[in-house]
Amino acid sequence: MAVLLKCIRFLRLSPTHLPYKLLSTCSPPCTDRNGLVLGVYSDECKEELILTPTAEKYNKSVDGQLLNSLTLIEKIKEGKSYVFWCLDKQYQAVAVVGLGKKCQGYDKLEMLEKDKEAVRVAASAGCKSLQEIGIRTICLEDLGDAEAAGEGGTLGLWKFQECKTKQECPPAVNLYSGSDCNIELFRTGVIKANAQNFARQLTDMPSNLMTPTIFTQRVEEAFAGLDVCIQVHDEEWAKKKHMNAFLAVTQGSCEPAKFIELDYNKGNSDDGPYTLVGKGVTFDTGGISLKPASKMDEMRGDMGGAASCVAALKALACLNTQANIKVLIPLTENMPSGKAIKPGDVVRAMNGKSICINNTDAEGRLILADALAYSCYFKPKWVMDVATLTGAMRVALGSAASGVFTNSDRLYQCLEKAGAVTGDRVWRMPLWNHYKKQICENTGYDLCNIGNAPGGGSCTAAAFLQEFMPPKVDWLHVDIAGVSGPESNIPYLGKGMTGRPTRTIIEFIDSQTRTFC
Repeated sequence: MAVLLKCIRFLRLSPTHLPYKLLSTCSPPCTDRNGLVLGVYSDECKEELILTPTAEKYNKSVDGQLLNSLTLIEKIKEGKSYVFWCLDKQYQAVAVVGLGKKCQGYDKLEMLEKDKEAVRVAASAGCKSLQEIGIRTICLEDLGDAEAAGEGGTLGLWKFQECKTKQECPPAVNLYSGSDCNIELFRTGVIKANAQNFARQLTDMPSNLMTPTIFTQRVEEAFAGLDVCIQVHDEEWAKKKHMNAFLAVTQGSCEPAKFIELDYNKGNSDDGPYTLVGKGVTFDTGGISLKPASKMDEMRGDMGGAASCVAALKALACLNTQANIKVLIPLTENMPSGKAIKPGDVVRAMNGKSICINNTDAEGRLILADALAYSCYFKPKWVMDVATLTGAMRVALGSAASGVFTNSDRLYQCLEKAGAVTGDRVWRMPLWNHYKKQICENTGYDLCNIGNAPGGGSCTAAAFLQEFMPPKVDWLHVDIAGVSGPESNIPYLGKGMTGRPTRTIIEFIDSQTRTFC
């Protein structure tokens, strides 16, 4: 192999003649091999390569062979991985990944910390290229941001395979010992990514294997050994609390509903909790207002809000975050049956308001209504609900960002900054009286669960939820219908449900323990 590489360097063949494929596959896969991921900055305008400090040290240790090998590549593309064999005895394969321009900083138009996102993409590409050739132990350098590298590598190697008979074990990924960065940052990135992977796992499970009862069991398993108090309430408890909107949705299913209450208390005991409310519809047929058959299987992920809230709390507990956090998860199926709610039925929610259910497929807002009303009993510092709530949000923003409705400019700015840091963006939507009127102006009842005019479906849904929050409580509604999957164009997230916006929730809460947002 070394002789072949020398011949190639001598001939100066371009990648179009002999490129990446030869470099990647010229030696057969072997399960006991170790691999290394290093980074290189490139500026297409200047056509120059700059090795990261760690890659520069490695290059010197192999007498410049790394840089010489890179001359085989006509252009190092950002987010692409190029694998070289046998540069040293310890690492049989070395993946060099393109990081793009150095010091790109915050892009105001894209609302992204571009350096962090470039590291995630590069780390994922490097690790996956080594995985594909059979490398079982990967050492990943920090690529200029150890936390982002830990996130990218961990997210990129994960894939859903719970239902496969033969499951692939992903390679072990460690921080390269030659890096001078703080290993705790890498560990933090891995914890955050593992949390998102946990959310991906929950949402991609088929609904017969992820009922409200099974979801509850998975949550109890996930928090075993962590300093989190778990209460699981049943339907009788919900009846005593007069959660009739929540119970109306579940009455059409044979599966018993659950209401999970999680408490993590590491902050000032006098402070109200940061409160997360996650929509937990483990399968949504639409009820009597039945959905079309096409892609109905994707409704296994209609508990994406619940999954991301639970996963975020798990990461925050693992990171020993100094905060008081409460998570509320109403869990149910939405099924058609002889007992199911019917269009036009009227129920009275926990806060006493009557609701006409004109569309049983607008069920998420019903279960959230009672959960939001319940959250106010704990005098929260703020409340954030997260839900795959409306198809209209997917139409409005696609998979680019979560839509956010809020009565707090301060909290939105904090959440927007968190999304820029994590690469999982948010975009503010309006909470105007224009939409409230469509929900509230009725002669025979207080509220309707859908608007009375065409368009603005996400906005009328948010207006409905606002009726269950006192005006003085800071509140954010995050509609994740567009970002939850299964379609995704993010390089470090493979096929299937995405687990978004788990890391943004983590960053949003964690940042408030560091500075006041």
